[in-house]
Amino acid sequence: MPASMPASRKSVRHYVLAGWASMAGTTIEWYDFFLYGTAAALIFNKVFFPTLDPILGTLAAFGTYGVGFIGRPMGGIVFGHFGDRIGRKSMLMATLLLMGGPSIAIGLIPSYQSIGYWAAAALVAMRFLQGMAVGGEWGGAVLMAVEHAPPGMKGFFGSLPQAGVGFGLILSSVAMAAVAVLPEPDLLAWGWRIPFLASVVLLVVGWVIRAKVPESPDFERMKREGPPVKAPVVDVIRRYPRTLLLIIGARTAENTWFYLVVAFALAYAANQLKIPKTDVLHAITAGAVLSLVTMPLAGYLSDKIGQKRLFMIGLVLMCLFAAPFFTMLETRDHTTVWWAMVLGVGVVFPILYAPESQLFAVQFPAEIRYSGISVSVQVAGVLGGGIAPMIATALLASGGGSPHYVVAYMIALGVIAFICTLCMRVGTHSTPSR
Repeated sequence: MPASMPASRKSVRHYVLAGWASMAGTTIEWYDFFLYGTAAALIFNKVFFPTLDPILGTLAAFGTYGVGFIGRPMGGIVFGHFGDRIGRKSMLMATLLLMGGPSIAIGLIPSYQSIGYWAAAALVAMRFLQGMAVGGEWGGAVLMAVEHAPPGMKGFFGSLPQAGVGFGLILSSVAMAAVAVLPEPDLLAWGWRIPFLASVVLLVVGWVIRAKVPESPDFERMKREGPPVKAPVVDVIRRYPRTLLLIIGARTAENTWFYLVVAFALAYAANQLKIPKTDVLHAITAGAVLSLVTMPLAGYLSDKIGQKRLFMIGLVLMCLFAAPFFTMLETRDHTTVWWAMVLGVGVVFPILYAPESQLFAVQFPAEIRYSGISVSVQVAGVLGGGIAPMIATALLASGGGSPHYVVAYMIALGVIAFICTLCMRVGTHSTPSR
């Protein structure tokens, strides 16, 4: 008995470290990703597209933001391939560098006045690399968390990297708010660069934390039982096309909900309803703070009732809350608007997002798992984060400014996701299935 105690304590230390390291790394990744979005809305049109009409300049800035979504599926393919062949840990270290490096570089890019449109070209290139990093990060982070976690706690530990979204959103908001107090000439000249350059500190912290985490036990066991699959992505598409489509269908609804609340609804509230943008931003931040508690709680609950069941409950809540969400915004009442955003970001979203790690991971065997979940989730990210806000904007225009078509669109996605989730398997895939 005494001989087994050190090994047991070592195992506990490993899965706790893996869970928190995944969350720390994901926080850094999303800090950089969200920071860019805030800067695109407030800064980049004036620094990199000053010769364009203000509206066109803003559209161009958001166009560079959208490039990140194009890079995400490619990152999922590349890092999924090597994550299944070389290991989860090495890919997580690589995605950390690929996100932090371009963020620091963005803070150093000369303005349009210095190098002309080469500045915008460099911005687009850096944003594409950031997108690839996020595309490869999620799969590796959640797999390191759930593959290290003991039975009965995989939902909880899988929810920890998901909580990194809330942390990243908060940190990026605080960083930009800190420099936004500068006089506008100083903010545009050098102030906006500080949060990007500060990524070097987060990069070092994330590297030190992740370096201490051992490789995933599932991957180590897979290596002992045979050589890696030569082309994991091809194997996923050939052997599991139905599973890919089910995850894409399920995840698109959750991703659409998140970006409709934090991006589309922000623009709708500020432009259509004339609600002060700062009020909505503060409400979104409050929802993100709440998610730091509700995300792990939802992960814990998923271990008790099952990830599949909790995700389906979340889809029902999303569909039921879609219409009241916009009705609450239309009141223009400060408290009611605040509650709409807080419930959308801090309650509905975590119930959907927290169980995804384990729910999606068990759909694939270990030897192609990184590729399987990365490709499916990142394709859904393009449909939900990249395309859905544009569809919602078009639907809003078609409805004469009324969001009833947007509500119907959200409910339709929820129904599709519910059916897809219903068709998913429950349980753990056998490790190699070669």
